[in-house]
Amino acid sequence: MTSSISRIGLNTVAALAIGGVVAATVTSNTALSLLTQAIIYAVFASGVGLLLRQNGMASFGHALFFGGSGYAMGMILQAKAMPAEAALLFTLAAIAVLAFLVGLVIVRVPGVAFGMLTLAIGQMFFLTASKARGITGGADGMNIDWPSTLFGVPISAILKPASMFLLCWVAMVVVMGLLALLLRSRFGSITEAVRDNEERARFIGIRTLVPRAAIYALSATVTGVAGLLSALNTSFVSPENLHWSLSGVALMMVVVGGYKALWGPAIGAVVYFLAKDILGDYANHWMAIFGVALITVIVFSPTGIAGALKRLFLGKKKPAMQSAAPATAHSTEVFQ
Repeated sequence: MTSSISRIGLNTVAALAIGGVVAATVTSNTALSLLTQAIIYAVFASGVGLLLRQNGMASFGHALFFGGSGYAMGMILQAKAMPAEAALLFTLAAIAVLAFLVGLVIVRVPGVAFGMLTLAIGQMFFLTASKARGITGGADGMNIDWPSTLFGVPISAILKPASMFLLCWVAMVVVMGLLALLLRSRFGSITEAVRDNEERARFIGIRTLVPRAAIYALSATVTGVAGLLSALNTSFVSPENLHWSLSGVALMMVVVGGYKALWGPAIGAVVYFLAKDILGDYANHWMAIFGVALITVIVFSPTGIAGALKRLFLGKKKPAMQSAAPATAHSTEVFQ
């Protein structure tokens, strides 16, 4: 366990260093803005992937937490109900509590019905935001009036492309590091046991409802972090941030990247945005091309890009271990 924690810590530090190098070396504001969007959606996809990985459930309604966090910040700042720093924490806490309470009900629903239920709940809030023009701005969306400083730092400095990229990168790395620690704890083992065989988990005395609802709430909170980063990056939120199609895009990222590895959805998000930027310049129907790539991944690598990379790495490692085996056997014979 201690070695596992140390490895996670080292990987986290290395990832933070890589982000610092990228922020210092990439001078194009356009490239930094694209990378920032990719990282925000990497956090979004990580939330969706966490639910699929630990609960075995696919959600088509996580855009509710992505757009809902932005709307919550916009309304709190508009009403001047509390400082922006407190509003950020309050929003995440509110998402966690509400998602847990909702999760206590909907995680009881199995399979496809769960996905349809999340879609229905998300679309209900999408329609509400579209119609409630006096509160949310309706279809025109809502501008978010951030204060002049945030945590003592001028907002103008935060919104610079390099600073925003670094902030989003740090948020992503910290979130993934904390998730890695949590999933290696007893809680992670319990949720995996419930996912694999809920009936057997009940038989050995595990109360399965609360862990599943807790994973749903945790995935919603991670998605809420992505929503707050997006609201900070654009200072704007619209009903499109709540639409089910956004949840579908995040689910595509998860499938492409691979949900069995914690970092798989993030890889899928980066690949999606790179494909969108590159193919968009050459084809009007780039989504069709990406769709073909998605089908190819599902057919030839069901575990996604992360699974393919793991197999590639292990494939290189195993022959090396096998070639070392005869030498070891020979040396043993000599010493005998």
